[in-house]
Amino acid sequence: MKKHSARVAPLSACNSPVLTITKVQGDERPRENLTPAEAQVPAAPDTEGQSVTRCCLKLTASQARKICWGVAVLLGVCLSWTGSTQLAKLAFRKFDAPFTLTWFATNWNFLFFPLYYIGHLYTSTEKQSPKQRYRECCKFFGDDGLTVKVFFTKVAPFGVLWTLTNYLYLHALRKINTTDVSALFCCNKAFVFLLSWIVLRDRFMGVRIVAAILAIAGIVMMTYADGFHSHSVIGIALVVGSASVSALYKVLFKLILGSAKFGEAALFLTILGGVNFVFFSFIPVILYFTKVEYFDSIDAVPWGYLCGVSVLLLTFNILVNFGIAVTYPTLISLGIVLSVPVNAAVDHYTSEISFNTVRVIAMLTISLGFLLLLLPEEWDQRIIKLLTRLKVRKKEEAAEGNGEAGPGLSWSRRARSSMSNFTH
Repeated sequence: MKKHSARVAPLSACNSPVLTITKVQGDERPRENLTPAEAQVPAAPDTEGQSVTRCCLKLTASQARKICWGVAVLLGVCLSWTGSTQLAKLAFRKFDAPFTLTWFATNWNFLFFPLYYIGHLYTSTEKQSPKQRYRECCKFFGDDGLTVKVFFTKVAPFGVLWTLTNYLYLHALRKINTTDVSALFCCNKAFVFLLSWIVLRDRFMGVRIVAAILAIAGIVMMTYADGFHSHSVIGIALVVGSASVSALYKVLFKLILGSAKFGEAALFLTILGGVNFVFFSFIPVILYFTKVEYFDSIDAVPWGYLCGVSVLLLTFNILVNFGIAVTYPTLISLGIVLSVPVNAAVDHYTSEISFNTVRVIAMLTISLGFLLLLLPEEWDQRIIKLLTRLKVRKKEEAAEGNGEAGPGLSWSRRARSSMSNFTH
């Protein structure tokens, strides 16, 4: 039997979580690709049906375990994403420096590969030194590993996109409330679908076109809810720009780099942290001296908020990118959309925000579009199969009911004929 090799890849169509670049893929062969000798091996007969029952119970237990893990990961994704958004909003009251916060939080990507290696030591049967593991993961970038050419053509551009995505998102928090920002960012999946359809030639699905239209309609309604004021329009444009850059990041990752194992993905994200530190460290310095992002002293920086945002974003990215190893991607994605009502509840109790009818309808429209994008590609065929099975089951139950009533009817008819003969 061929061993499973868990692999992670960027978004395929729209079935992965919002910010993830990973997706678990089995390495097993489908039935049609088996050799003739393997295909001709008959299945072992099961006279008593015990093995089938045992298999079903095992499958159900596996699914239940995945669902339990999924609920835990879903809550972790929701709370970490909501917490980082709310903490960033609080940080800007004392530290109005969105790019510096983005730079500081992205530097924590350095921890991805060390954390992965610790997990490798605890879970893998074949232990490797950090150097050996690093060299093996570098094969992801090509036969020659991580060369200077590969770094500047295949890695550094993603560092720019990563930093730009986070900067636009955090900068939008200075303009509009957290509920609107989190709701508008859910349009990310619609943009991913449109780019995947155009660039990657992914399968066309009418329901996803409807979802994309709903997302765009939600953006327009959200803008209308604030009366097209310049402050809110700029904030909405920043969030939509962040969602668009994030979608471009994921589609280009799949187009250029393809799929990767967990260690390779961890190494890639660690290198993005290095790109941020090496190439973007001069930008906060320039912004400080030009007083664009100025603060009085180091003591005036709210380090608790900055470290809190960084830890929560790191936790969020770990759960989103590697949580799919233990649960379903759909459950992780639900954690993103669940953050919208959680942020709304926090905003309702902590700030004076009026949730008018148009704003609520806009959030519901965007969320509905997001949920439609979570439907699998064969969702219509699965529904047809389910309805067909239900019809067949009803017919079988009706036939069994007629079969049980049949002997009773024939017995009563025989009894009546015998009684009539007796009277004559």
